[in-house]
Amino acid sequence: MNDVSRRKWITGGLAAAAGAAGLTAADVLGKRYGLIPPDHGVLYGPGETLTYAAQRLLASHSLAREFPPSEISKPPFANGEGPRMEAFTRLQEGGFAGWRLAVDGMVARPASFSIAELKSHPSRSQITHLACEEGWSFIAQWTGVPLSHVLELTGTLPQAKYVVYYSMDREWWDSIDMAEALHPQTLITYAMNGGELPVGHGGPLRMRVPRQLGYKNVKFITRLTVTDDLKKFGQGFGSASPEGGYAWYAGI
Repeated sequence: MNDVSRRKWITGGLAAAAGAAGLTAADVLGKRYGLIPPDHGVLYGPGETLTYAAQRLLASHSLAREFPPSEISKPPFANGEGPRMEAFTRLQEGGFAGWRLAVDGMVARPASFSIAELKSHPSRSQITHLACEEGWSFIAQWTGVPLSHVLELTGTLPQAKYVVYYSMDREWWDSIDMAEALHPQTLITYAMNGGELPVGHGGPLRMRVPRQLGYKNVKFITRLTVTDDLKKFGQGFGSASPEGGYAWYAGI
């Protein structure tokens, strides 16, 4: 998008915030510039479109705040435990040596990575804030391989728009757009606060998307699917189901 188009969209977006009629205008403008979230058709869709498009236009390269080690929460809050299934228990007893992360969909080189293989690739550590939609939050150090690196290894196709990521818990999956997937702070994390990622925090692998709310940071991930259309995956959009009251885009 050139500077003139960008200014037109921002001007139109500000005007759109004025009322219900303006929200409809925001939806029209979003479609014009290809900045439409996949849940734009729900009750609050025009507002979601305005929020998502404004973030992408004004803050697409912004970084989540990173903190000094002195700010790490002691202890960080863990809001769950591992999946209650025999397969997870067996993997846990084996130190997760058999855990695999599959990458498929719109990639030139589908692949499957063990945790050891992921650890052999370039890593990033960051101390960031995780904010849950339920109201609690904490600061922790997260270490993992950038999602952008994994997508580069597997050769994401140019027409790809989203990355869908699945938990071993079959009811839990979510997705982000390519801008978020390629952001340098979006990690496939395997370590926390200098040690292995605890099961209570999603170990052995958790998606870490520090620019979005907690529910986008899915635990126990086993598969990534690159796609150009989320409608292929149904209307729920995983944990961010409009029926569940969550927006697909959860930027903070």
